[in-house]
Amino acid sequence: MLLHKSEFKNHDMGKLVKGAIVPRPIAWVSTMDREGRKNLAPFSFFTVASMNPLTLAISVGEQERQKDTAFNIKQSEEFVINIVSESLANAMHETSSYYEPGEDEFAVAEVTEAESAYVKPPRVMASPVSFECKLTQVIEIGTSNLILGEVIAYHLRDDVYMESDKVDPRKLEAIGRMAGDYTFVRDFFSLPTDTLPK
Repeated sequence: MLLHKSEFKNHDMGKLVKGAIVPRPIAWVSTMDREGRKNLAPFSFFTVASMNPLTLAISVGEQERQKDTAFNIKQSEEFVINIVSESLANAMHETSSYYEPGEDEFAVAEVTEAESAYVKPPRVMASPVSFECKLTQVIEIGTSNLILGEVIAYHLRDDVYMESDKVDPRKLEAIGRMAGDYTFVRDFFSLPTDTLPK
């Protein structure tokens, strides 16, 4: 099968793209509006944009209205990205539902919050890794906002830290996003490094 972009309108491209670009890491993003109301929502269009300065990227799509996450980040210019471990999967999924603006997803999903060190939005206490971020730039691409945020603080649970500044993937127990489902990240393998001709 070959689809030119002129044919995209005849197919559900969302399903075709999300089913092929997998597994995707999940950014569980906590934000706060000007009135101090908290928001917590997951996004699987998430990656590292730069190592210097350390910058993370999330893409927030818009449907009928602007999502609270994008709105709050544009207002406050602060947010926290929490990594989702297996034990947090159900709570994370609960926060993916639609809630009225201003409703506290921390409370709805019974997620315990922890005070951040340098930004106002709280982090997820049980998350093995959390990144406090300051907004760098919002790039509008069609109906989506590509949000870039510089990491100003990195929270890492002690048991996840390994020598030589490594993160233990077995202790991290991260989950990934597939198309309509999720996946465990439990099997690891290495490839030989001396197979290329010298």
